[in-house]
Amino acid sequence: RKLVQMVADNASQALEQLTIRRIHEETSTSTAITELQEALSLPTLPKRIECYDISNIQGTNSVGSMVVFEDGKPLTAHYRRFKIKTVEGIDDYSSMREMLTRRFKRFSKVKANSKNSSGEGQADVTKAPPKNSNEAWGITPDLVLIDGGKGHLSAALSVFLDLGINDIPLASLAKENEELFVPQMAEPIVLPRASQGLYLVQRARDEAHRFAITFHRDRRSKKSVESALDLVPGVGPKRKRLLLRKFGSLRGIQAASMEELAAVPGMTLKLAQQVKNYV
Repeated sequence: RKLVQMVADNASQALEQLTIRRIHEETSTSTAITELQEALSLPTLPKRIECYDISNIQGTNSVGSMVVFEDGKPLTAHYRRFKIKTVEGIDDYSSMREMLTRRFKRFSKVKANSKNSSGEGQADVTKAPPKNSNEAWGITPDLVLIDGGKGHLSAALSVFLDLGINDIPLASLAKENEELFVPQMAEPIVLPRASQGLYLVQRARDEAHRFAITFHRDRRSKKSVESALDLVPGVGPKRKRLLLRKFGSLRGIQAASMEELAAVPGMTLKLAQQVKNYV
């Protein structure tokens, strides 16, 4: 009986601590969202924040990331990754323009399709929960946050002007001094270091950076595997695909024996020796 009572007391204390923690988190989130609305003069509470970042190393395999925070929490189901297709070398501004153009063209398309299907005068379907992943592109963000300074903000603003978007607030967060820049304001907005609003945008910025870096590393790793196999005479795209499917990675191919390589459909002992020579 004493043991059961001790377990019950522990459970009661744990529940009380969890309740206090949840109340604190909800209060902090509410404070952060309110602080951001006031500091950036937003028309509505920024309950949905979309944050964007660009990642590249020496101008190769440039990628972009979009992360979403709803009510102060990451909404990973709505994260998106972009391969930069039209920009050569290191040009973060052009890369940012490409990514945002692709994202908000899809936004405009989904929004137009939703209006056509629901008819004029209906509720704003772009605020409704999406029925599928494609509809998520049409949700209107309360704030678009760019990782960078004035230049990155100008790149984003040019996309909005080109697409005729004038009802979505924009801001950028410069890492050096953690300053927020918004259009039509020459001076940056500096939130107090202990501000919950600053903490929220920092979390969104850092998450966008993490997501972009992870995608960039994946692409770079895949590229190095493809480059090594591309050098092997007689091993074309089909055989390369079968080898990777069988052994999982370049390291797996390197560890495989000649006989194991030759046993892959389309491979021979001669080709297996070629693979060993090159990888």
